[in-house]
Amino acid sequence: MTLCFLCFAPFVIKSCLFYNQGTNTKTIMGVFSKVLGFKNISNDYLLSLDIGTEVVKALVFKVDKETGNGVVTGVGRARQGIKDMHSGAVSDISGVIENSRRAIGIAINMAGAKKVEKAIIGIAGELVKGTTTTVHYERIRPEIRIDLPELKNIIQKVQWKAFDRIRQQLAWETGHSEIEVKLINAVIVDVRIDGYKVNNPVGFQGRDVSISVFNAYAPMVHLGALQTIADELKLDLLNIAAEPYAVARSMGLEDNSDFSAVFIDVGGGTTDIAVVRNGGLEGTKMFALGGRAFTKRLARELGVGIEEAELLKIRYSEGKLGADVSAKIEKRLEDDCQVWLSGIELSLSEFAENDLLPYRFFLCGGGSGLPGIKKALLTREWNKNLPFAKEIEVSFLQPRDVTNISDKTGALRDPQDITPMGLANLALDLVGEEKVMSGILRRAVKMIQK
Repeated sequence: MTLCFLCFAPFVIKSCLFYNQGTNTKTIMGVFSKVLGFKNISNDYLLSLDIGTEVVKALVFKVDKETGNGVVTGVGRARQGIKDMHSGAVSDISGVIENSRRAIGIAINMAGAKKVEKAIIGIAGELVKGTTTTVHYERIRPEIRIDLPELKNIIQKVQWKAFDRIRQQLAWETGHSEIEVKLINAVIVDVRIDGYKVNNPVGFQGRDVSISVFNAYAPMVHLGALQTIADELKLDLLNIAAEPYAVARSMGLEDNSDFSAVFIDVGGGTTDIAVVRNGGLEGTKMFALGGRAFTKRLARELGVGIEEAELLKIRYSEGKLGADVSAKIEKRLEDDCQVWLSGIELSLSEFAENDLLPYRFFLCGGGSGLPGIKKALLTREWNKNLPFAKEIEVSFLQPRDVTNISDKTGALRDPQDITPMGLANLALDLVGEEKVMSGILRRAVKMIQK
């Protein structure tokens, strides 16, 4: 049961967290009106833009009218400058704009489109937080059927509780008590009445109601940079989405209550982790260590430039170097792989307090191809301190694993393409027909705004 981008309006209106220092408020409001309105734009070309630390990836796709799936007709990539991004966040807006423009231009030309205006953009970085909040609600009169006003009240309590928790966490991590954050993604992961799982609580009777909602938040400073980029590129934003959320949703397993897994997206500047338990997204974590750190290590150890070290790392990952050279590189990167593994262990420990951790791991991202990454995950020492039900299994996400998105170009071939495809998959939720539960929550949000 999936609801995207439906429950953030109370925070936007009541907390006044829009940009108030020279930012185009009208443009921002337009973004959210489109999200809440679910305007059908299946006849238009759409854009998925993954602004990575190392590479900007752009996908141009259309929505198949019969199936509702996305069909990729154009792919574009452009390498970022060394100073354009830092730890997954934009550090040089003008440089990222030019790189994005080149990637989008390549994708548009491949697709044979005149222009693409509507887009979804991914966001990552250490301060992008995702967590699932559960509120247990005891009804005074269990014989009365649940109606819309009551559901609205429960969801509002969930969201305010989650919002306060995230603000406190970010304030503690940054040292700024008044840090401004905004909800960018929301999805209901579980609804239970008297212990029984239901898809839509309206019309049910019962005493104990629990609703779990996954929310992803990002600091306004990061969102402001992406909004500026979108404005300069003349893009009409459908949404800015948390990338680990998009990756976890990419396999379309929300309705499979038996599915549990850990998704790890190893990018250039960050590693993004998403934990799915029993078909529901439990939370996301990110830490600032990705493929660029390994490149810098090789550059220092071998006394070569960053570009040469990156090329060497790629050839090593692809198995194109001799056995002796590969062994030497593996040895030089061993310590960095252990540091990266420590970040994984620390991140997962926060999910291990109350339940067993999923034993299935899915890797994606450009940095995931480094042989030491998978090898480190499969070592026994690090996971002895964490509660796994079985021996860890590690596999790579491939473009064919992304549901609802097909590739006509043949250019999407490996795990580094999963994130932009996952973003495209999220965009389908914004342009398709509104689901029953989505409509219920959208109306609840409107009632709250009045």
